Amino acid sequence: MKEIEVLNQEGEKIGNFTLDEKVFDGKVNITLIHQAVVTYLANRRKGIASTKTKSEVRGGGAKPWRQKGTGRARVGSIRSPLWRGGGIIFGPKPRDYSKKLPKKMKIGALKSALNAKLKDKEIVVVDRINLEN
Repeated sequence: MKEIEVLNQEGEKIGNFTLDEKVFDGKVNITLIHQAVVTYLANRRKGIASTKTKSEVRGGGAKPWRQKGTGRARVGSIRSPLWRGGGIIFGPKPRDYSKKLPKKMKIGALKSALNAKLKDKEIVVVDRINLEN
């Protein structure tokens, strides 16, 4: 059975607390913790970058000048990507960056993180906290 010290508000040891063996088994899986963190950060992302293509830009319905007889290059729309104010070719579109982590992997990552904290002595049990001014 693993035990951890129980401290009072002054930082003095006043007893021990027994940790559950199911959670604090001593196994630390860094890869699993990494996957959980990557999933968490990916799910926070908002893929909202967007540009308008030739078909989405407002206007440009009529042909600017006739096909033949002007001596200029043939043109179909003023919203062509070649023109100023035209659409963007292959620009960014909204994306879904979300990832899913199976329930057992989430639980395993949490247990691994708690075991890593315990191993580095970063878990403290405090008897009581009085928040007096």
